[in-house]
Amino acid sequence: MSGKGDIGLIGLAVMGQNLILNMADHGFTVVAFNRSIEKVHAFLANEAKGKSIIGAESIQDLASKLKTPRRVMLLVKAGDAVDNFINQLVPHLEKGDIIIDGGNSEYQDSERRSKDLAAKGIRFVGTGVSGGEEGARYGPSLMPGGNKEAWPFIKDIFQGIAAKADGQPCCEWVGNDGAGHFVKMVHNGIEYGDMQLIGEIYHLMSAIGISQEEMADTFTEWNKGELDSFLIEITRDILKFKDTDGQYLLQKIRDSAGQKGYRKVDCNRRP
Repeated sequence: MSGKGDIGLIGLAVMGQNLILNMADHGFTVVAFNRSIEKVHAFLANEAKGKSIIGAESIQDLASKLKTPRRVMLLVKAGDAVDNFINQLVPHLEKGDIIIDGGNSEYQDSERRSKDLAAKGIRFVGTGVSGGEEGARYGPSLMPGGNKEAWPFIKDIFQGIAAKADGQPCCEWVGNDGAGHFVKMVHNGIEYGDMQLIGEIYHLMSAIGISQEEMADTFTEWNKGELDSFLIEITRDILKFKDTDGQYLLQKIRDSAGQKGYRKVDCNRRP
């Protein structure tokens, strides 16, 4: 494919691939890169085939294929991986170029990166991305913050791919330095509280002998009013779901849960 990309994206796990496909669907040309080049080739030959997506063979190649000011988004594991890619990118960027971290970084790290990169003339944006894999593909909620000089150059892309509520994009600039990841941390904390409450409601209903069918009916009613939400909706669907043998699947699932570390971050950052 000829021409230069509107934005580059590093990290071709499912979230990264889906964001790229979302951007391409909205008319943007994306340059894709992954540490494992084989993953780039496989993506171009399959999901990205025929779309406005360009592969990059190296960080230098990625930078050379972007319009200026260059916009590069990272969808990699929070922590050292983000710093490592930033360090690799900077020598190939110019003043005014933009680096966007879309991972689950701690907001203090985003504050540090924003200030360090500003001293080099690079604009940094740390953005929360909410909605999971499906949201990334068809419309996430985005919470960008950092160097506000970057916002005019990424606004059309971000608001173009974001979910819409009442016709308005679920994306707006939230503040300077680490504000984007701070807002994502608060967002996650509220979500975890909601999930804990739903879990306790299920436990109480079970303890007093309410059947799963009755529970599902209750959640259906709750989802019609002020409590209408994605979490209430999927709880209803989970309660109703039966396995191939006709038994409720929920009864077969181990009563335990894992976590990615962001809940710990949220708790540790509260006063």
